[in-house]
Amino acid sequence: MNAATSTPLQVVLPYNIFFPFTSLTTLTLAISLYFVVVAFYRVFFSPLAALPGPWYATVSDFWIITHVVRLRQCKTIQQLFDTYGPVVRIGPNKVAFCDVSSMRSVYFVHKFDKSNYYKSLLTNNNDHAMTTLPHAEHAIRKKAYSPHYNPSNLARFQPELHEFSLKLVDTLDRLAGKTSVGCLDLFRHLMVDVISCTVFGSKPGSLDKYNMNIQDPLSTAVYDFPKRGILRSVVPEWAWSWVCSIPNARFRQVCDSDRIMAEFVGNRLYELRANIQASKAVGDVDYEKLPLLQRMMEQRDHMSDQNIISEAMGHLVAGVDTTSTSLSYFLLELSRRPDIMAKLQAELDDAMPDRRVIPDISVLSRLPYLNAFIKEGLRLYGAAPSLLERVVPSRSSSSVSKDDEDFDLMGYALPPNTIVATQAWSMHRDPTVFLSPETFLPERWLAVDSSEMEEERLMRMAQQMMPFGAGARVCGGQNMAQMMLKIVVVAIARNFSISANALETNDTSMEIKDAFVIFPASMECKLSFHSRPQ
Repeated sequence: MNAATSTPLQVVLPYNIFFPFTSLTTLTLAISLYFVVVAFYRVFFSPLAALPGPWYATVSDFWIITHVVRLRQCKTIQQLFDTYGPVVRIGPNKVAFCDVSSMRSVYFVHKFDKSNYYKSLLTNNNDHAMTTLPHAEHAIRKKAYSPHYNPSNLARFQPELHEFSLKLVDTLDRLAGKTSVGCLDLFRHLMVDVISCTVFGSKPGSLDKYNMNIQDPLSTAVYDFPKRGILRSVVPEWAWSWVCSIPNARFRQVCDSDRIMAEFVGNRLYELRANIQASKAVGDVDYEKLPLLQRMMEQRDHMSDQNIISEAMGHLVAGVDTTSTSLSYFLLELSRRPDIMAKLQAELDDAMPDRRVIPDISVLSRLPYLNAFIKEGLRLYGAAPSLLERVVPSRSSSSVSKDDEDFDLMGYALPPNTIVATQAWSMHRDPTVFLSPETFLPERWLAVDSSEMEEERLMRMAQQMMPFGAGARVCGGQNMAQMMLKIVVVAIARNFSISANALETNDTSMEIKDAFVIFPASMECKLSFHSRPQ
């Protein structure tokens, strides 16, 4: 080739050899820009932008979810109230408040529907009263169980409740002075027997298994179910089956808690149905004292077996661990406060001369110091003090005035579909209502005189209290819980003094963690019981 006429060698690379990298960079920039724009909008231009709160909480729900997973949502929300005031934005579309007037407006007056959070508490993969979001549908479900929890009906079960409580006393008598007792576990077994009797019409002997040191699968499943609920609330639906297949026996046990309870309740349903048929054949049906399961069976036209099982499971979950946790913290206070124990025992010694005969609930409900103690215990140690999420309805909904474009929450206009919530944790610790709110003080509930000012003080405290929720969605079993709290406290305080070893039960071990319901950081509450002289 002639050098004069030759051309330089040129390497021509195809254009699209860089295209994948260019596309990836463009896509990354586009996604980043999208999130920046969304964040900017949520912080500065959202309809909720005027509400106080940390900016990072308004950008994403991730911040509040981290505190849910860390089991400290209640305390985190309280810190926000302390910093920003009684209304605070805690998510892109979520607002928390601490105000009695707003609480009554949301839960009592407008009766807003629940948020999707409650779907994490499904039982038997099915709805029950707690997980039914629309208020109107919940009202229908409530009719099936509300008569069961009337005080007059619950009073019929007192012989059984006293029997279980005295069996508890016998258990503590056997252990008195010898070893500390894991109260959470013991009271859980007690409440499994109580709920099984009143709801299922059966006696599974959970306390007997405790005394024989035999593991009770039902008690364990009830204990595990709230943890399962937390997992379900943060794990996407598509990943749930994969998470439950993790090869860890204890983890699988938690995931299986729903199935274990469903099998137990289903078996009780079929056994009860067979027993009723047999009793009808000989004309020996007791219609005076029906377990809840039987009441729901009699509404078979309105409730399928699946709905009956799911509803009954909901009552088992709601009634067992909550009561056992509150009882454990109540007794912890008695171990720390001999002054309170002395006042309580003085009142009980007069009302209960025979330590083995528990008075009727009508008598217990008239004991001033006992009831003040229970109220104060529920104020600080109500088992479900977390956010009760509700959804501002659409403008076409009849639950808000159609003349109003948005829902007015303490002067802030909230558009439809905003999630609003308050928590008993904060309502019960309002220092303007409860002086020295972190101090356990039953005397605050006792009137010092008959003046109008004193009546107003007591009324303000009562209006602020919501240990079982508020409004139409208040816990259906609150009367049962209050009855058992009184009966068990009476039975134990009349028969024992209580102490705690600081090496195993202290402020650190008993620090409150919350996963909708509360529990101690150590997952146990060990106390020692000492028999009182006859």
